[in-house]
Amino acid sequence: MRRFFWVLVALMVLLSAPARAEDGGRLIEYERVEAAGLPPQRLTIWLPPGYETSGKRYPVLYMHDGHNLFELKNSNFNKIWAADKAMLKVAAEQGIEPRIIVGVWAPGKDRFRQYLPRPAYDAAPPALKAKMDEMADGPVISDAYLAWLAGPLKTWVDASFRTRPGRADTAIAGSSMGGLMSCYAIAARPDVYGQGACISSHWPAIGPDTVKGFNPETLAVWTGFFDRTLGAPRGRRIWMDHGTGTLDAFYAPYQEPIDAGFAKLGWQRGSDFESRVYPGAEHEENAWAARLPEIFAWLFRR
Repeated sequence: MRRFFWVLVALMVLLSAPARAEDGGRLIEYERVEAAGLPPQRLTIWLPPGYETSGKRYPVLYMHDGHNLFELKNSNFNKIWAADKAMLKVAAEQGIEPRIIVGVWAPGKDRFRQYLPRPAYDAAPPALKAKMDEMADGPVISDAYLAWLAGPLKTWVDASFRTRPGRADTAIAGSSMGGLMSCYAIAARPDVYGQGACISSHWPAIGPDTVKGFNPETLAVWTGFFDRTLGAPRGRRIWMDHGTGTLDAFYAPYQEPIDAGFAKLGWQRGSDFESRVYPGAEHEENAWAARLPEIFAWLFRR
């Protein structure tokens, strides 16, 4: 493991793009990062304003779909979350401490199989698993992805930047399949992640063209996962939400029982977890960008 860590560090140094100064912070890109059991990964890291001169240590937020977070030129749909702008907004208006943001790019065609939580896949009944297999087009590797996120990647970030590495200062967030992955991470690794944002989580967990209707067997997969894994809050905080347009229109029949399951496990809504509905909001980056300051304000309040 130690040898692998230093190989990772060397690769990151060799393959990183030059740091670029940006208004309101600084972006650094690492274009090809080798990770055991995964396709090559890519990172965009945002450092808050004053990082170079303050000498202070910062909390960290890890986000999936890093290509859609900061710059239109990298985005899939010419839409971005503007995650850096959202962080600056809540810092200025609500006194929320800004965080380093580590954006992990999705690996193209391998996105589904990297973000589909392995425990959900393993627990899926045959018909549901067959649909997952069709969408994944390869082995599900989210267990390796989580091991890398919580292990070598976090170790490198904490060694390379001035971070506060404890659980209270480490968060994870994503949308759609990235929302599922974020819930998987904070439930399975409570030793690492203190806050998680599961935004427009794609609870049907299959291809978008086959999600119409409600599948109680799929819900049973998720409620079973949380019953086995989530446990009591123990200081953690989780945000969940969805809109009512496009794909998000299918999520309420899953989200409501999942919320009830959280409550049964001792999670207090409004303090330990939040679950909100945004009428009319669609399943897309502009909708997520619009509510990201609200998410950050709730998730990172002290």
